[in-house]
Formats: sequence, structure tokens, C-alpha cells
Amino acid sequence: MTQAIHRLNPPTLPDSTALGYSQITTVEPGRMAYISGQVASRPGGEPVPEDLAAQARIVAENARAALDAVGATPEDIVIARIYMTDLNDQTLEQAFPAILELFAGAEPCVTGIGVAALAGPDLKIEMEMTVRLPD
Repeated sequence: MTQAIHRLNPPTLPDSTALGYSQITTVEPGRMAYISGQVASRPGGEPVPEDLAAQARIVAENARAALDAVGATPEDIVIARIYMTDLNDQTLEQAFPAILELFAGAEPCVTGIGVAALAGPDLKIEMEMTVRLPD
């Protein structure tokens, strides 16, 4: 049986593996899940922390809960899109450790997108995922 998800980092593109993601992901046919953008909101309605790193940890927790809900793992993530209100090298350094912990070495494709605002005035980071569900 072939691998359902294959990561590729050709030598003709910059090596992204040191940063924890892959340049290309191919997916064998199967069921897919499209997980809406997860933000730093909690099920109990607690206030959103001001700190970006704290928000990123909650985003990763929510993303993990979404993966669990569909029976998937980080290995099943095809691509993650990360939206940030102040995207720069410094904010990436603050936010990415929690995201990399969520990925657990899986190295899915990742796109970072700087935005003017998210759905709430206190939100600084949001992550949506495309996931191939396990057979």
C-alpha cells in the first residue's frame, strides 16, 4: 500500500524542512476534511490572552481538538494556512513554536498570510487546515 500523504522538498526549491514544513505535499485520493480557522477562543468563553505566544498555544490546542474530532493526526494535515495581524520575523518566532509542537514533526505545507484584522478585535492569529482523513 502506498503512503496516502507524501512530503516533497526538491533541491530546486529552498529547503523548508529546517523551519518545520514542506514545499509540496501530494495526496492519494480519499476523504478530506476542511477545518475552519481556529483562533484563541476557548469553549468556556474565557477572555482571549493579549500575548501572541499564548494565543498561538490556544490556536494549536483548538486545531488539535478539531483533528481529534475527525479522527486525524498531524500526519494527516495536507496544508495549514496561518493568518496573522502583524506578520513579521519577530511575531513568527513568537507564534511558530506552538504550531510546530502541534505538527509534531509531520511537516505539512504551510502558508503564512499577513492580514489587517481577524474576526475579533483581540485576535492576532488564526489557522485553518486541509486534512486527508485516515482510511
